[in-house]
Amino acid sequence: MRRAEAIAAVIGLAARSDPADITTGQIAAAMGASQGALFRHFPDKQSIWTAVLDWTCTELQRRFDAIVPLPPLARLEAILAAHIGFIMENTGVPRILWGELQRVGETPAKAIVRQLMATYRARVAGELSAAHAAGQIAVDADLEAATVMFLALVQGLVMQALAIDDFSALPAMSKRHFALFCRSLEAVK
Repeated sequence: MRRAEAIAAVIGLAARSDPADITTGQIAAAMGASQGALFRHFPDKQSIWTAVLDWTCTELQRRFDAIVPLPPLARLEAILAAHIGFIMENTGVPRILWGELQRVGETPAKAIVRQLMATYRARVAGELSAAHAAGQIAVDADLEAATVMFLALVQGLVMQALAIDDFSALPAMSKRHFALFCRSLEAVK
């Protein structure tokens, strides 16, 4: 229970401040606990970040796996909606992810972020391959480039929301951008 509270506290703090500046004292205070209590659940600060990123990966995958069976492009659109919904609920997560990727050197948390990105990329590539096989996109579509384009679509939307510190337009913008993405593939939904 306290681990979950710490994870929520970190994400909440990261929504309002630079994750690199978050202290264990701030995390403990946000939980209504002492630093000693925090360190009964985590051996060090790095293990807190690792737990936050493990939770992020697990929660995103859970949401993606819960999507009902749909035709591939509709499933891909549902994945995008699930991802955007997750970000809307956890606006601190993008700051944490990008903060970890900017760190020099290797950390366990950075490895988790890379694994998350690789798993997400594989899921998107699989959906695009299924859409191609189902005749939903052009026969000559470049599936590798389309995978990168989809990921760039998500990352770009989230980065723009971070830049203006306003996530409210993400759902509508993601629908518009997904429609444009489908048109670029000569998609038939």
